[in-house]
Amino acid sequence: MASPETLARIDPSRQYGVQWYNRQKVRSETVSEPDGEGARRYKKRRTFVWRPREEWVAVPVPASLDRDLVERARAMAAANRGSERKYFARKWELRGLVRCSCGLKMATQTTSAKASRPYYYYRCNRSKDYGTDACSRKAVPAQKVERLVWGFVFDLLKDPERVRAGMEALIDRERETGIRRPAEEAAGWAEKLDECDRLRGAYQDQQAAGLMTLGELGSKLESLEETRRLARAELAAFQARLARREELERDRDALLESWANALPEALDGLTGQERNKVYKMLRLEVTPTAEGFGVTGALAGFLCYRTDATAAAPTRNAPPAASSSWKASPTR
Repeated sequence: MASPETLARIDPSRQYGVQWYNRQKVRSETVSEPDGEGARRYKKRRTFVWRPREEWVAVPVPASLDRDLVERARAMAAANRGSERKYFARKWELRGLVRCSCGLKMATQTTSAKASRPYYYYRCNRSKDYGTDACSRKAVPAQKVERLVWGFVFDLLKDPERVRAGMEALIDRERETGIRRPAEEAAGWAEKLDECDRLRGAYQDQQAAGLMTLGELGSKLESLEETRRLARAELAAFQARLARREELERDRDALLESWANALPEALDGLTGQERNKVYKMLRLEVTPTAEGFGVTGALAGFLCYRTDATAAAPTRNAPPAASSSWKASPTR
């Protein structure tokens, strides 16, 4: 981890990321093998072994992007990613919505012992790809976290004003990123692109008239192309932000019209896939911790659970009660 001296130099007013060092141990050895002509050839072979996490060295790095922007980009990338596979062993209610505390998404995993029923988990992709030494977060039993999250959302869906307020907060956050006057902003970037086209033609006319050399023309056109590239990138980013805001508004209206104030029996009858759709409309993301699960999105809160054997089991038509196996502390 970072040393006290390094932490003392951090500027509290800035955001930082973490660059990890000393995560792997490299072993190098010389091996020989037949060369096919009766002799032997020698080469170096390197193997990489993950070190224990407590040996990793963390170096704070000033963030070049706003954290909120990074989180939204991660959510968009996850939403645009194709399905893991076409057919699933079960309906994973939180597929694509569970993020490990290390920052990576948690994928679905099915295991089964011989002559035994299958077990379902959400497991960190880092641990799945590089081994358990790469991430200390244990796999999360799917049914446990799915039951807790659904109980949390089940209760709050019966409060339309809470749903409306949460979705409005997400929409306001999108507005704060710069879309205050959509028509003017779009027109401004379109005008910048038109100006680049006009200047390009003017520069070419000047060169044809002998008012500038080919070298000067090439330099000016190169500068114009860079301006065009930046304008296109800004226009694309603007359009993406506008699309996200419009999608949030559509999802808000659909949630309030279809699910908020719905009868408990109707909500409880939703399939795993339908619950997953509701969670995505609410932009929920679940992060496991040692005490429970943090939930962010339109309905934010923290879900605690008890491991004692006396906790009452939830019934089908009612989510588990706060006094039994979990409690929720929603925040606005």
